[in-house]
Amino acid sequence: MDRKVLRTVRRATASAAALLTLTAVPAHAATHESDPTSNAAAALPAPDMAGLRTVLRTLTTQGAPGAIARIDDQGTVRTAAAGIDDRATRRAIGDADRFRIGSITKSFSAVVLLQLVDAHKLNLDASVDHYLPGLLPDKRITVRHVLSHRSGLYDYTNSMFASSVSGFEAVRNKVFTYHQLVQLSLRHARTNAPGAAYSYSNTNFVVAGMLIEKLTGHSVGTEYRNRVIKPLKLRDTFYVHPDTKIPGRYAHGYLTPDRAGAQLVDATNQTVSWAQSAGAVISTTHDLNTFFSALLGGRLTSAAQLAQMERWTPVNSTTRYGLGLRRRDLSCGVSVYGHTGAVQGFYTYSFTSKDGRRSLTALANTSNNGTVLNTMAGTLESAFCGKRTKAIQVSPPTGRGSFVTERNVAYEDIAPGIARD
Repeated sequence: MDRKVLRTVRRATASAAALLTLTAVPAHAATHESDPTSNAAAALPAPDMAGLRTVLRTLTTQGAPGAIARIDDQGTVRTAAAGIDDRATRRAIGDADRFRIGSITKSFSAVVLLQLVDAHKLNLDASVDHYLPGLLPDKRITVRHVLSHRSGLYDYTNSMFASSVSGFEAVRNKVFTYHQLVQLSLRHARTNAPGAAYSYSNTNFVVAGMLIEKLTGHSVGTEYRNRVIKPLKLRDTFYVHPDTKIPGRYAHGYLTPDRAGAQLVDATNQTVSWAQSAGAVISTTHDLNTFFSALLGGRLTSAAQLAQMERWTPVNSTTRYGLGLRRRDLSCGVSVYGHTGAVQGFYTYSFTSKDGRRSLTALANTSNNGTVLNTMAGTLESAFCGKRTKAIQVSPPTGRGSFVTERNVAYEDIAPGIARD
C-alpha cells in the first residue's frame, strides 16, 4: 500500500497489533540492504535519563495514563516512570508491571521459525503451499515473503477495527481459529504480487503461527515457552490465549475512542484471539530487553539465521524491516534493532544495539493516540543517542482520536492499530 501519511482509525485500519500498517515500498525499492557499521554499546554515549523522564511525563499529558521505560546496559539498569497503571485505584505505574506487547510477538514467532530453519525443518524460500497445502491462493508466496511482509496478503484487521471501540468490543471475548482469520483476509484483494512490495499485514504472522504448529505439532504457546521463554528464564512472559486475564501485577491498558472527548475504554481483559501469533504475548520491560539482547547477541538462532533476519527491506527514511525484526536509524547515526507493538490499550517500543549490549523497552498504557505513539520515538533518542542530540520536536499528524496502528505510523511503522508494530 502506498500510504505516506498517518490516517484516522477508519483509514488506517483500512490498511492495518496486538495487536498489529506501514508505508509500502514500491517493487523497485523492495531490495535487501546490508547493515550499517555496527554500533558497539561501549561506543554509545550515556543515556539521557533526564530527557527520557521528560518524554514519559509528556506522554501522560498527551493522553496516556502512565508510561515506563527501562534501559539494560551491560549490567547497569536504569528505569523511569510517570503516571498510573490503573485509573480506578490510581496506583503508580512501575517497572514490574506486565502488559500486552502487541506486534513484538511477531519477533517471537520469527525466532521460532528461524530455529526450525536451523533444524532443517523449514526452507525460507519454499512456498507456503508446500507446508500448508491449499491455504493460500497463490503458490508463489514463500515463507520469506510472509516474514518480511511482502506476501501481498490483505490485513484483515483493517476491516475488523474500522471503528476502534465497537470493532474491539465485537472481538474482545471472541475466539478465532487461524483459518478463520486467514479467510477474513482472503475476502479482499491482495495489496501486491508476492515479493513486489512491503505492506504490513497481521495476516502474515497468522500464517507464521500456522507454520509453527504444522511443523512442530505443538501450539505456538508451547513453542514460545520451550524455545524462548524457558531458555532465557523470562519469568514474566506468557502466552495465555484464549484466556482474557494478565496474570500477576499488570498495567491496565486504555483504548482511546475515535470521538474526541469520549472516555477512555479499559481494554485490558481480552482474548487477543484476533492476533494470536501476530500479537498476543504478555511481558515486561525486563523480559523484552532480555529477549532482544539475546537475539542480537546470537543466543537464539545461528549466525546464519540472524543474518537472514537482518536482510532489510526499506520502509521509510528511518526504518527497515527484515524477518520479524525492525531496524531503526536514529538522528545520531546509531541504528537499533527490535520491534514496536500496538494492541488495544498498549503501545510499546523495544530495541537493542547491534551487539545486544544496550536495550530499551518503553510502554505507554494507551492506544489509538497518534500523538502518544509518535512522542514515544523520543525514548530511543534518549536511550541510545544521549544528550548530544537535540530533543525531537514531534508534530503529530493525527489527533487524539485516530486509530493508529503499527503500519501507518510516521515515526515508527507499527502494525495495524493493534498488533502492529
